[in-house]
Amino acid sequence: MQSSDPGNFFETDAEQETRKRRAAKAGNRYGNPITLKSKILAAVADPRFPSSAVLVAESAGSVRRVNLDDADNIKTSYRGPTAPVSCVAVGGPDSRTLFAGSWDKAVWSWDLTTKAPGLKYLGHSDFVKAVVCAKLGETHVLISGGADKKIIVWDIAAGTRLHTLQDSVVNMLSIQDLVVDHAASKWNEIYLLSASSDPHIRRWRIRLDAWEQIIDPSPDTPGTERHTILEHETTVYKLVLDQDTDEVDLWTASGDGTAKCLSRLKGFACDDTFHHGAHVRAVAVTDQWVITAGRDENLKFWDRTSGKLFCSLEGHYDEVTELVILRSSNGQKRVCSVSIDTTVRSWPLDKASLGAIAEEQQKPPPTADENDADEDIEDNGLMMTIDEEAELAALMEEDD
Repeated sequence: MQSSDPGNFFETDAEQETRKRRAAKAGNRYGNPITLKSKILAAVADPRFPSSAVLVAESAGSVRRVNLDDADNIKTSYRGPTAPVSCVAVGGPDSRTLFAGSWDKAVWSWDLTTKAPGLKYLGHSDFVKAVVCAKLGETHVLISGGADKKIIVWDIAAGTRLHTLQDSVVNMLSIQDLVVDHAASKWNEIYLLSASSDPHIRRWRIRLDAWEQIIDPSPDTPGTERHTILEHETTVYKLVLDQDTDEVDLWTASGDGTAKCLSRLKGFACDDTFHHGAHVRAVAVTDQWVITAGRDENLKFWDRTSGKLFCSLEGHYDEVTELVILRSSNGQKRVCSVSIDTTVRSWPLDKASLGAIAEEQQKPPPTADENDADEDIEDNGLMMTIDEEAELAALMEEDD
């Protein structure tokens, strides 16, 4: 019988201490945790319920819709892959198609409403780690990035490959994230930004019939060209384009322990740096806050105007993999965080509520309730094997 209990395998003293610390921390209720049965590797807002639901990528090989306001209503799932799902996106006509990149090297798709399986996009030779949707003229496209160092542009309706993007000058490593620069894009031309396991951020111009990597004048050395944006020391995990300001600056999260604001007006040169202090896996921004999270398990809220740390909140007991800003029709916002600890949590964004949580966390922690997890969630029988656990750990450490 195969066991997934780490206590049955050799562990270093440091690993034992980490496991004990996380077990002691697991019962906390900060962020109103909703517990799933497998690790959560990515998340996006559900466009049908932008203020209350997220679509999460699970290591058990499925995508699940989680309603943050109804912990009992989280069974909607999209199934097909038999390997961990590492990224999700929504796009296509009327944003009705869900896409998921998997460790099985494929991008899967489903009708978002009916859950009916759609086309499967095959072309990567290694894990698919990032997916994003866009439109070129009247053609809806899917863009995927993989551990095979390739970025592939697909015609969503036809299921065919349009382009394969690769850097021929600066060696590009495993793709970590992709984001469409809508502020720069045109009706028939997409501007794409990519992040990878090297510290370089690349910009691409994509049309239906051609693509090119964008070479800009260097903001630091007049008269020279800049092939990539190089503002970090190691892996860039996350790219976010700020939607709350006219400049639409680029925000980044990196394994060098920082999140940065790269100013569009300055040619995407660094305009501000936030020193989180550990690998930063995720960053989210509002008009008031810069929020960072990652390997140290905490969410840090920085005052956007002053750049000062307002508070650091505990809750997760393993690495945080994604932050999603949820917006209601009346303008109210909150941030959702997901983690390898299998929990989905949500946090307020008003200063009074954040301050109250920070003050509460200064008190002795609540007693852990080992029976608190939701036992009604289906796990699809695909819990990660020991080999997959080791492979995930290696992926998370690949920039060290």
